[in-house]
Amino acid sequence: MLEFEETEGNVATEQKETPAAQRVNVSQKRLINCSKVDVNQLMPLKYKWAWEHYLNGCANHWMPTEVPMGKDIELWKSDVLSVDEKRVIMRNLGFFSTAESLVGNNIVLAIFKHVTNPEVRQYLLRQAFEEAIHTHTFLYIVESLTLDQGEIFNMYNEIPAIQDKDQFEMQLTADVLDSNFTTETQEGAQKFLENLIGYYIIMEGIFFYSGFVMILSFHRQNKMTGIGEQFQYILRDETIHLNFGIDLINGIKEENPNLWTPEFQNKIIEKIKTAVELEVRYAQDCLPKGILGLTAPMFRDYVQYIADRRLERIGLKAIYRSKNPFPWMSETIDLGKEKNFFETRVTEYQSSSNLTW
Repeated sequence: MLEFEETEGNVATEQKETPAAQRVNVSQKRLINCSKVDVNQLMPLKYKWAWEHYLNGCANHWMPTEVPMGKDIELWKSDVLSVDEKRVIMRNLGFFSTAESLVGNNIVLAIFKHVTNPEVRQYLLRQAFEEAIHTHTFLYIVESLTLDQGEIFNMYNEIPAIQDKDQFEMQLTADVLDSNFTTETQEGAQKFLENLIGYYIIMEGIFFYSGFVMILSFHRQNKMTGIGEQFQYILRDETIHLNFGIDLINGIKEENPNLWTPEFQNKIIEKIKTAVELEVRYAQDCLPKGILGLTAPMFRDYVQYIADRRLERIGLKAIYRSKNPFPWMSETIDLGKEKNFFETRVTEYQSSSNLTW
């Protein structure tokens, strides 16, 4: 690496080589608690999976305003949709409108500063932008349907089933934002790992999926197709987020095996059990009556099914053994082959204006 040596007047007069000892040593890179390598120096890459997730995210770039909402507006204003169907849509808009913001806030305020690897940080920046796009999406839907913005965006304060899920996640962010927090202690590093599991495995891997099923059920019946298309884009983003989070969690576990104690594993299992019950309660609130072939009891099986998948991906045993009551979801995203999602995708990852469904 060459550096310029400058004289008075900022004129470069000669060059000298940076000593090899000062260059980035890829073997010294670590996901957390690394002070030996400059966090700003991206190359050479050590965690190629992080860069691959970043490139996949870029290839899936889209904007909600590219999706036409004319048919949705016409259907919403008609008397075709039942009160119960509109309730499902409203509840999901209410949950997602703030949940995406919580994920973005956690990335920017809690996670980013404690990650000491540049390629992982590069992906986190991309994900933070995608969370902003998702929040924009729900505003676009609310404005298109001329819904009460205050009602939708304040549901996390007014609907207990939504509030409880959000409070579950916000506590994890608050713990990491504590002024005394550090990942350099065993307790702190475990708390950081708990945050990652809480947001990637639980929030994006469990809490989002009941909503995906509900909205995509409308889409399958050619109802609210504009919202359905946007949820498909979001689902594909979330698949990348989930796979990145799993790689990050497993990478930290591998580099810090002392964190993955039996006691900590049991704590995580209990967290996921709590999350499953919160999500089942949310599904019951959205679906007090069956619609579109969906019933609240079906969601217990589904949430338990995906919870088992998430447990297995971070090295824990499945605990529910429930079957998937919505096999059609595998046509949208193959939950059995998430690592190979980009080989089994429904549509190509290109500019959203070129996508067909």
